[in-house]
Amino acid sequence: MELLRFFRVDLVITVLAVVAAFVYDPTAGTVAIVLLLIVLEISISFDNAIVNATVVRNLSEFWQKLFLTVGVLIAVFGMRLVFPIAIVAITAGLGAGEVIDLAFNDPDEYGEKLEDASLSIEAFGGAFLLMVFLSYFMDDEKEIHWFGPVERGLARLGGVNGLAIGIGLVLLLLTQAFVDESQDKLDILLAGAIGLATYVVISGIADLLEASTQGATEEGSSGVGGAVVGLTGKAAFASFMYLEVLDASFSFDGVIGAFAITKEVVLIAIGLGVGALYVRSLTVYLVRKGTLSDYRFLEHGAHYAIGALAAILLMSAHFHIPEVITGLLGVAFIGAGLLSSIKWNKEHGGAEEVTA
Repeated sequence: MELLRFFRVDLVITVLAVVAAFVYDPTAGTVAIVLLLIVLEISISFDNAIVNATVVRNLSEFWQKLFLTVGVLIAVFGMRLVFPIAIVAITAGLGAGEVIDLAFNDPDEYGEKLEDASLSIEAFGGAFLLMVFLSYFMDDEKEIHWFGPVERGLARLGGVNGLAIGIGLVLLLLTQAFVDESQDKLDILLAGAIGLATYVVISGIADLLEASTQGATEEGSSGVGGAVVGLTGKAAFASFMYLEVLDASFSFDGVIGAFAITKEVVLIAIGLGVGALYVRSLTVYLVRKGTLSDYRFLEHGAHYAIGALAAILLMSAHFHIPEVITGLLGVAFIGAGLLSSIKWNKEHGGAEEVTA
């Protein structure tokens, strides 16, 4: 019941969105399509909610509310509607007006042009998420390990400056080696390098600003469930922007995969947008309940899911991997992390504060 109360606004919006979709396209199957898109977005981005929670728990309550309001608007309209149109316009050399006309009047051709841009989209998203995965495990200050021998080895490698970026570049080179067209190779390398650089710049700025405010705020006061809710101002803004780019990286495969369900961009924006709303609300729910502190390996499972998604996005340059596989892998890793955490709690007499 408590969970239902927390998501009651999301449920109301879901009903309104389904009604709006049916009004827009009152044909058989419209409701089922929108509900399927909602499930697709939630399943693919469930691990996103957990990783987001590791950042959101450090924000002040004001910035957490912005994450749920302004952030949702960016996620729904920016990433699920405007961004695909912008990408098609850039890669196809068309004007924004032409692309919008295609999206609403010739969705089949619009979908084809978006598919043509998929190499660059997936290379950017794969490279960015790869850095999220590597930066979490290649941390020489990390103390809690799920798969001990593997994670301790990765943690020791974290002491080597620039190694994670080097690994990312090597994997990008391997990825482009599997495609034949020279232009495709260049697109993968360029988009992937931008993804790596975006992670380094945004996370670096966030860390710098957080460190500059840490002394004044002592990383905030304790919130509900033991959440840390202290970052404000420039540090919070940098973290907020990091969250938006992270969300974008998770949304790429969902946007492209949605065209296998329907070509109607309005229905795609509604379905994926509502799904993104649930993911945002789940993030804040995890923070308020202190779930990451109670289940010590849940965060590990989410980052393994991110690593799997990064690999899938990069391999998509040569192989087509159904979105359902992506979703199931994420659920499997998170479920395994949850079960391992429950087992650990039973063996050690309950949960303890998780700090790394």
